[in-house]
Amino acid sequence: MIRRLSSALLLSMSMLVGCGGSSSGSQAPEGPPPYPPQGSTWQWQLLGALNSEYDVFAYDIDLFNTAAETIASLQQQGRFVICYFSAGSYESYREDAGEFLDSELGNTLANFANERWLDTRSSNVRAIMRARMDLAAAKGCDAVEPDNVDGHINNTGFALTRENSINYSQFIAEYARSLGLYVGLKNNVGLAQTLEPYFDFAVNESCFRFNECARLAPFVDAKKAVFHVEYLSVAEVGSGELQRVCAQTEPLGFSTLVLPTALNDAYRFSCSEQ
Repeated sequence: MIRRLSSALLLSMSMLVGCGGSSSGSQAPEGPPPYPPQGSTWQWQLLGALNSEYDVFAYDIDLFNTAAETIASLQQQGRFVICYFSAGSYESYREDAGEFLDSELGNTLANFANERWLDTRSSNVRAIMRARMDLAAAKGCDAVEPDNVDGHINNTGFALTRENSINYSQFIAEYARSLGLYVGLKNNVGLAQTLEPYFDFAVNESCFRFNECARLAPFVDAKKAVFHVEYLSVAEVGSGELQRVCAQTEPLGFSTLVLPTALNDAYRFSCSEQ
């Protein structure tokens, strides 16, 4: 299936503002160029009343809590809309929470009392995730951001292996693409080399803090967007920490933001908008 691009999005490509990392001097890839383009500006907000006033290329928003009308309005402004959902954890407050089986629910996620790891090998879990991606397509999302797909490196309560995580990520990516959705690899930097061909972009949290940004080289080399966030306080930003982050990520072509951990609209700083 050919993936969707609204006419507004096509027009907006000429208005991209990068975070560095132009690909103008590189050899042209075979076939169409990666999309969204590397260096695309973005906003990521999952909680609170959505602030749609940022003049950015992409918006990353919550799949369940965002109405189709809001998605359409963003697209009419020329925004590329990414819809977030958790692919690897049970969230007790989601409308489909009752569809999971008790045997599929593992340990509680650190710092998230209402979330439990899922047994991603389960056919029922995979059916629920297909339904979530069906919802994303029905709402008109341009792309999806499936979170928590790195169970093999976490204390899930299940014996999940590296191969399990690869298989599950490939399942998610292939189904998203079959619906005409673009799909991003969330974190899981240890599998970036293996999974890059299956994903259109990456979304990363705190690679600067954990000294992991170089592990996203497969996406950088493929000229794919890396939407990156660091969680710093306003005081840390004022002390020069933002400049230190940008100095590392700007040469890589990352789209770097500093946001509050709540991912609301309390504050926002961007390397590309300094």
